[in-house]
Amino acid sequence: MMNPTYRVPIRKNKRPAQYDQFEATELYCPRCRQAMPVRKRLLLVLPEGDKYEYLCAACLTAVGDKIEKNTEGITLVRP
Repeated sequence: MMNPTYRVPIRKNKRPAQYDQFEATELYCPRCRQAMPVRKRLLLVLPEGDKYEYLCAACLTAVGDKIEKNTEGITLVRP
């Protein structure tokens, strides 16, 4: 007979913090016609986050982009 007081613990945080952001190490380059290592370059600083561009390490062709969301608010500094 089962114990009626046994309860399954409920996880409140469904996504662990270590999977918050992914970094691309290789992406397909249409110019090289194969997966190539990439370089990440800051393209824009936006209110919602920083926009990065991924460049092929061999031919410097843009192969993708990514917006990293800001966790803290933006502080404006006026002289």
